[in-house]
Amino acid sequence: MGDTIAAIATPQGEGGIGIVRISGDDSLNIMKKILRPCPAEVKPRYAYYGNIVNPENENIIDEAICLYMKAPHSYTCEDVVEIQAHGGIVSIRLILRTVLECGARMAEPGEFTKLAFLNGRMDLAQAEAVIDVIKAKSEMPLQIAERQLKGRLGTEISEIRESLRDVLAQMAVNIDFPDEDIEQVESQRFCEDLSKVKEKVQNLLDTCDNGRIAKEGIRVAIVGKPNVGKSSLMNALLGENRAIVTNIPGTTRDTIEESATIHGLPLVLTDTAGIRETDDVIEQMGIQKSHEEMEAADLVVLVLDGSRALSPEDVEILKQNKGQRVLVVLNKNDLGEAVSQDEVKDIIPEAEIVQTSLLRLNGADAVTHRIQEMFLEGIQNMQERNIVTSERHRDALNRGMESIVDGMNLLEMGESIEICELQVHNAYEALGEIIGETAGDEILDTVFSKFCLGK
Repeated sequence: MGDTIAAIATPQGEGGIGIVRISGDDSLNIMKKILRPCPAEVKPRYAYYGNIVNPENENIIDEAICLYMKAPHSYTCEDVVEIQAHGGIVSIRLILRTVLECGARMAEPGEFTKLAFLNGRMDLAQAEAVIDVIKAKSEMPLQIAERQLKGRLGTEISEIRESLRDVLAQMAVNIDFPDEDIEQVESQRFCEDLSKVKEKVQNLLDTCDNGRIAKEGIRVAIVGKPNVGKSSLMNALLGENRAIVTNIPGTTRDTIEESATIHGLPLVLTDTAGIRETDDVIEQMGIQKSHEEMEAADLVVLVLDGSRALSPEDVEILKQNKGQRVLVVLNKNDLGEAVSQDEVKDIIPEAEIVQTSLLRLNGADAVTHRIQEMFLEGIQNMQERNIVTSERHRDALNRGMESIVDGMNLLEMGESIEICELQVHNAYEALGEIIGETAGDEILDTVFSKFCLGK
């Protein structure tokens, strides 16, 4: 705090524009030192065109447009100058070096956004939404991050904490002015108030799984025996020949991971080695990876050769996926239908089933449509609510929930208000970590270390 910092705010490489951002009390003085011509009075939010020079020898580095934003009306709530020059590697680095030589220091990753948080421009949840906007892989996580950037999650957390603060205030009154005749009545009222808070916290926790999927993508493991069409399905979903397809069993010996999108929802597709009994050590390692991917997946797409009766290996793979979210693809239906949906349902009653003929490029759309039905609609139905996408937020909500439940249990057991008050205070503190009200330096350092330089 108090330093003037600077960094390149655009990706390094060739481009039309490169930006050097400066923030701090000395920003305007640095601009005046290096911009030619530069008026004696620089107006905020005006664009000034000229040359950036080395003030020691007046050598021109590049043409540029400079913008000055006066505190507190800037991203960091400090004086900010942005220098927009050509997007060449050499010129933009020379401009940054000149700025540093004029008194600024190099910004740390995420330091501009950290200043915005510390100066009260945004809460910590909004600051984290900035990096989510930057890293969004598709339209849906971008929309969720934009809503959080507007402060909707922070507002809801603040309202929940305000309810807890009211409970804490009333508990303090009871502790300071005890009255045994009303203690039981007050305990019942505290439980009712905490029950309402518990419901609000649970509503947020209920969004966590869908929030993670919307942000990171659905982890889809494509599994099955060798030569049933797994790689063909992978290529069809991607719209390109990414996986090698042959009629030789065991062609795929390692996992192949690629990304795709269904209606704005990201998918992380993993084509796995065919599962079968084998003496080949390398193939065994690939099969072990296949089992690991099945366990870690949000969705297992199990491909079967529908033109042949279920083999003992098919049955074993089906049984291994009981309890998982499974989409069974009965492939090669152009060669006949030897496997009925009822046979599959007898083993995995909850399985979704589609039929395809991937060799004839028929059925991939049915697979994507079924995945969309299984995941997308549930997330879209939650779009009017705040969706929790951060594991840090989820952990804080879980700790807050545990403390609320413990406090309610203690009240119902007739424990003293003093003991119950500690649990309510713990919940208040845990939820405060989400918006940064009670976040320590370690949490802040972890959050902002994920940012790129210049943001």
